[in-house]
Amino acid sequence: MGGERGGRGRRASVRTVAYAAGGVVLLAGCASMPDDGDLRGVESTPRQDTQVRVFAMPPSEDATPTQIVQGFLEALTSDDPDYKTARQYLTREAAKTWRPELSTTVLSDGPGAQADRPDRQDIGSLSYTLTGTKVATVDAQQSYAPASGSYTKLVHLTKDTENGQWRIDAVPQGVVMGKSDFQRNYRAVNKYYFASNDGGTAGGTTPVAVADPVYVRSHVDPTTQMVRSLVGGPTSWLDPVVRSGFPTGTALRKDAGPLTPDDRGRLTVPLNDRAAGVGTGRCEEMAAQLLFTLRGVGPAVEEVELRAGGGPLCLLTQQGAEMVATTGAPPPDNLYFVDDEHRVVRIAAGSSDTEPDPVPGALGEGEKALRSVAVARDEQTAAGVGLDGRSLFVAPLEPGGSLGEPVLHSAGKTEEDRLTTPSWDARGGLWVADRDPAAPRLYLLEDGAEEPLEVRTPGLDGRVRAVRVAADGVRIALVVEKGDRHSLLIGRIERSRPDGGTDERPAVTVRDLRSATPELEQVTAMSWAGDSRLVVVGREQGGVEQMKYVEVDGSTPDVPPPAALTGVKAVTASEDESAPLVAYSVDGIVRLPSGAQWQKVTKGTAPVYPG
Repeated sequence: MGGERGGRGRRASVRTVAYAAGGVVLLAGCASMPDDGDLRGVESTPRQDTQVRVFAMPPSEDATPTQIVQGFLEALTSDDPDYKTARQYLTREAAKTWRPELSTTVLSDGPGAQADRPDRQDIGSLSYTLTGTKVATVDAQQSYAPASGSYTKLVHLTKDTENGQWRIDAVPQGVVMGKSDFQRNYRAVNKYYFASNDGGTAGGTTPVAVADPVYVRSHVDPTTQMVRSLVGGPTSWLDPVVRSGFPTGTALRKDAGPLTPDDRGRLTVPLNDRAAGVGTGRCEEMAAQLLFTLRGVGPAVEEVELRAGGGPLCLLTQQGAEMVATTGAPPPDNLYFVDDEHRVVRIAAGSSDTEPDPVPGALGEGEKALRSVAVARDEQTAAGVGLDGRSLFVAPLEPGGSLGEPVLHSAGKTEEDRLTTPSWDARGGLWVADRDPAAPRLYLLEDGAEEPLEVRTPGLDGRVRAVRVAADGVRIALVVEKGDRHSLLIGRIERSRPDGGTDERPAVTVRDLRSATPELEQVTAMSWAGDSRLVVVGREQGGVEQMKYVEVDGSTPDVPPPAALTGVKAVTASEDESAPLVAYSVDGIVRLPSGAQWQKVTKGTAPVYPG
């Protein structure tokens, strides 16, 4: 941050101390800054090497009000674990009541600051107004949410009558910084809980792990941060549909220091007495959650030992965690699409083959001309929408399998006003939307065969144009049309039985829809591409078509976007990130191997991986 911003008089240098890997100490001087006048458009620090830790300098004895405000804002972007340096810019009472952990406000650029009455310095009281344009917020649960509009907050300074030093005595709760500082200071990490509304994946009882993305400070002991966040429970948005293995009230022991795995990769996690006495199965669920969460966070963790009540509870390895619960989706065996004869065909996923084979059964025999297809995650059953979009068929992928009668009809007057491409969840349920303007609905067919159940969508403002369900079965991505805008929304799937009964079919509701791409005006295609990530094709207002990755919370992951591709009409990816991205464009079916450019596969439309 810093930069020349008006005012006259001598200029003072505000510096940060950066500790690089290997212990080298760097003095990184920020741009010079006036010692009086206003601060306007305080620029965000350019993004730095992620291995560099940055620490702000404390205030000098003769710091002016402008320097105090500037130094405080600079200190908010440092890697000081407890913001001790930032608190040195506050009065003693303000330092006690300021809670930086309550929120982080992200602005398009660093906050500007303007003195409201610079002529009042002589009476020992001065206010600055912090301003900017909001991009996002991170709440006390470390949950990210896109934001917009102006940011305006007041900072008040007072001059100590004894030592003559200026300090901030009124400061907004939380912290504020520019987008580039946020990207340097924070990283997105998934913590994991278990889907609470089912007994596991279809045909089994293994719990399904659900990703709950949060943002933690990159260089402030992220391992311990993530353990505390995980044990503390899921974010409010996800909480209604997941459960945790950790008993209510569980926390790290108060005397637990920073958590670091030993040289064998074992992480010992000391918990308070709320966790004492849990059975082995429950303890292993807790350990599995930790192992899933800590993948890629800090030093590698190969196994977790949980301790409580003065003794060990259990020990679990990464391999053991995969036996306790499933995360994401298994690697797909095949890529499926519709060929130029309107049959369902497939090629081995990730192979160099370009000659597809018809799937076994009626869908591959061309008994019914199809426009789109969805394949169950076990790759034993598929669903297809007829060429006119009016009818939905479900059939087994086995030789001799019959097609049967349609399981759902649409009365839409045109093809675009009829059925969407369907999508399968982890329970074996089949989801599809009817785009009929006269009666738009979202449907679920349990096991792909039961009577279609209309899904409740309170708060949905618009018509569903596309549907994709996450592998965990508790989150759903919808492209929703309202007027001329097509937006990507993420919803939470809740199941409940009427009056607590067990005989009636459960009511299924998609709640709390939130935007994953607020900057895109037209979303034309999308697919899940990881535990909490999607690949999206769309364009901003007045912009050109682009393909990008987005997180379910609306943030942009720190990964390169896919190579440019024009004329994309459909895209598919697997939650197993080793599978190549596949699209349907003006060149037919194309795929994007890792580290390569788009390659043409063959003619065809509507490519999909299982799901």
